[in-house]
Amino acid sequence: MKLFFKSLCTGLAVAILFTLTPFEAECRDISDKVLRIHILANSDSEEDQILKLKVRDAILKKSQDLFMSAENKEDALSIAQENIDDFVSLAQQIVYDEGYNYAVTGAVKKLSFNTRYYESVTMPGGVYDALQIRIGEAKGKNWWCVMYPSVCLTAASDLTPLEDELSDSQFTIVSQSGKYRFRLKFVEVFQSILDRFSE
Repeated sequence: MKLFFKSLCTGLAVAILFTLTPFEAECRDISDKVLRIHILANSDSEEDQILKLKVRDAILKKSQDLFMSAENKEDALSIAQENIDDFVSLAQQIVYDEGYNYAVTGAVKKLSFNTRYYESVTMPGGVYDALQIRIGEAKGKNWWCVMYPSVCLTAASDLTPLEDELSDSQFTIVSQSGKYRFRLKFVEVFQSILDRFSE
């Protein structure tokens, strides 16, 4: 009986793995096509969260013209890298203008994200290129969005840029997350296991 149970569990695990492996590959491919923005507040205090949103608004306003001209992710990544010092300076100026003396740092780098939801968009967990702005100690709640394709630079309900960049199946994953909640969680767990083995 124990052998039967072990065999059944092993078979079930293998079946789940083979069923979800193509889905995991689709999620990984999504992360290869997307540039995210990630802004971390100094703390969770109401004042620091409001400050984070003011920094966000200024960066999005500056980004609108810059990123709208990007024809692909590589263009967007280059734009982010070429302008990172300007983004940091802008964020630092907002912080000073609001009466705070927090230092602001920023970088364009690969970051690991859990599955995240932004209005009508779901980004599967994984490693993404991101423009990151850190305010002060950067220990507060963060704000994120998709810079390329330009989801957070257009009306939140306009997913056309994302639809144009992703395959049909990938767009379905990010726009209809309710159908994929279990699979997205599995991919997130699977990715964290892979990350542990690669360290």
